[in-house]
Amino acid sequence: MSDAPRVEVTPAAALLIRRLRETHGPLMFHQSGGCCDGSAPMCYPDGEFRTGGSDVLLQSLTVDGVTEPVPFWISASQQEVWSHTRLIVDVVQGRGSGFSLEAPEGVRFLIRSQLL
Repeated sequence: MSDAPRVEVTPAAALLIRRLRETHGPLMFHQSGGCCDGSAPMCYPDGEFRTGGSDVLLQSLTVDGVTEPVPFWISASQQEVWSHTRLIVDVVQGRGSGFSLEAPEGVRFLIRSQLL
């Protein structure tokens, strides 16, 4: 397998992460294998979403302008499905889940993928 990062962020996503960090403090992502909004990456204040034994810390993201790494968690079952995929966190117009921090901004995070 490649030494390339498993998770990356687009410039637009990095900008949004910086804004959310200024407002909410340290952040984390969780990517579940659910349907609908549950299949989108969800952004929370770090530690607000309780991870468990069925979750894997896929990577701690380094985002320019953010002092601490942003943990990116994924459900173990979803990690298995996407084990040969690089996940690219992007942002698009439109409301996503009401639980993710970007929802009031009128945008939503989404995952694009690239085979490793």
